[in-house]
Amino acid sequence: MSDEIYEVFAIKYATRNAQRRDHFIGGDPHDAPMPMDYFVWLIRNAARTVVVDTGFTREVGEARKRTFLRSPADGLALMDVKAADVENVIITHMHYDHVGTFHDFPRAQFHLQDEEMAFATGRRMRYTQFRHSIEVEDVVGMVRLVFGDRVTFQRGDVELAPGISVHLIGGHTPGLQSVRVMTQRGWLVLASDAAHYYEHFEQDRCFPTVFNVGDALEGYAKLRRLAASPAHIIPGHDPLVMQRYPAASKALAGIAVRLDVEPGQ
Repeated sequence: MSDEIYEVFAIKYATRNAQRRDHFIGGDPHDAPMPMDYFVWLIRNAARTVVVDTGFTREVGEARKRTFLRSPADGLALMDVKAADVENVIITHMHYDHVGTFHDFPRAQFHLQDEEMAFATGRRMRYTQFRHSIEVEDVVGMVRLVFGDRVTFQRGDVELAPGISVHLIGGHTPGLQSVRVMTQRGWLVLASDAAHYYEHFEQDRCFPTVFNVGDALEGYAKLRRLAASPAHIIPGHDPLVMQRYPAASKALAGIAVRLDVEPGQ
């Protein structure tokens, strides 16, 4: 495999029950279940391994009434990746479900947008609307990592390695970044929370937790420009991801799926 072409996996670590009305600004006319899955993502080839996001801890999951299935580190271990050995972690944004187990990656350099750290440590945290999805200990921990020279700040769209780049999207949070990866089927985009569900970018609808609705909507257009096709955009929380893509192995059915191959549905 070329150093510029990667395998990409979504690893499910938690879930929760919810209704359709919970996931769209203005609600939804259909009173039906719409569960949410929680993922971390693994990008790897023979030359390098990169983890995208670090999930949340069991304690935080229980406090927020999420169904915790396994730690992200344990999920990665099932893929023969030791969290303690990972050297590069991309943090898409500072919400609790994307940065919470950073301490399980003691060797990692963390890649974060300037605007996201400014958001998480600045005046907007005075407002419940913005801080309810952020755990203060995660922010304090990331600040400590800054002082330990373990955070690399990005500003905008940046290539991190051949075939891997981060792209400032905003919307959901001011510094939300998505990740573009070259795979055997072309440019794949890990949207993270730039689009929680397929329906968000397919129908130009927004998730209720949002900093700037206009930026979120414009972000969908950017995701489409970055990806080889709309089928190459991977939303951040949609259970359909686990249904559309094949399991990483028979033993990992329902736990990890491979995203660098064509979806089955």
